[in-house]
Amino acid sequence: MGHAGMAATALRYLRSVGAPTTTGPFETLPRPELRAVGDDERAPLDPGEFRRVLGHFATGVTVITAPPCDEGEGPAGFACQSFASLSLDPPLVSFMVARTSTTWPRIARAGVFCVNILGADQGGLCRAFAVSGADKFAGVEYDAAPVSGSPRLAGATAWVDCAIQAVHTGGDHLIVVGRVKALGTADGDDADGPLLFHQGRFGRFTS
Repeated sequence: MGHAGMAATALRYLRSVGAPTTTGPFETLPRPELRAVGDDERAPLDPGEFRRVLGHFATGVTVITAPPCDEGEGPAGFACQSFASLSLDPPLVSFMVARTSTTWPRIARAGVFCVNILGADQGGLCRAFAVSGADKFAGVEYDAAPVSGSPRLAGATAWVDCAIQAVHTGGDHLIVVGRVKALGTADGDDADGPLLFHQGRFGRFTS
């Protein structure tokens, strides 16, 4: 699909969910349609082995949040390991989300998000946001990020407030690029450091 086709698809999706298509500098791209993968298209790799080997790469842990779009709807959020800084000028960050995610369409409708970088003692919070279908914000303390109004979780070591700039397809995931509007770190001494994830387990950094 060329750029023109992708743009047309994006506009159809935005109109179908009631999102504005004529205001703001950026357009939120859609969740691509899923289709069955034929046996002749599958890579000669065992999925379990793929996960095992890639699990040797330690990552930080974040929770991506977005404000509610509709009256009576709560905020959206999900746990995310695949977050990275992307560009300094302009200031861009990125994260990946499964194309089957039920939370992503709500973030896409909002057009904004906040990256909450979790601290070493927030493994339980991460697990809560990794559960599908539950009220993830029940009992969670947060305030509003200054530009987007997305939930900024209490206790996070840092936060990055963003507007969605672009969405690209990447296999069974989407690659979301955000333009940074505001950011900051937690007040006080961050003695415990960030929450880390390695080979299916949470850990912390020690020097």
